[in-house]
Amino acid sequence: MDTILEFMRSDMFLIGITGFCALLFILYLINIIKLCKMKKSYKEFMNKLGNGTNIEEILSKHIEKINKTVTKNEELEKFCINLDADIKHCIQKVGIYRYNAYKDTGSDLSFTLALLDENNDGVVLNGIYSREMSNIYAKPVEKGKSPYKVTDEEVEAIKRAVNANDVIKGK
Repeated sequence: MDTILEFMRSDMFLIGITGFCALLFILYLINIIKLCKMKKSYKEFMNKLGNGTNIEEILSKHIEKINKTVTKNEELEKFCINLDADIKHCIQKVGIYRYNAYKDTGSDLSFTLALLDENNDGVVLNGIYSREMSNIYAKPVEKGKSPYKVTDEEVEAIKRAVNANDVIKGK
């Protein structure tokens, strides 16, 4: 233990400690210089990237735009869901059948037109044409059937309307 204390009191130990401190000080200066260069290159990079403006402002504006877009997309999604629910009650299926109601008219000027929604609810119109007059009758349709007595032509128009989506979809 005495030898260690004597060595610490010697000039050689003092010179070694001084040299070590000088080496640490030089390394400290080198790190400061490197840090300054890195800060300078970072500022230059950010200025080039932001075209002279603050990159934080650009990012915050961009995030704000993204949030607005997300909100708008949610609103559009809700609107589409409501639209899908509403369209189920719109006329989606049409069936028409032309026929000759009277032998003396000469062509198929009478018609039956079925207008139905997705649930096969709607109306069937029967237009009867003769030389003296023309009449149109309407009957409600519920689930592809009418609560009123229907003619063969009206049944055919309803059948065509019910199967209209199958023809469109290629079924």
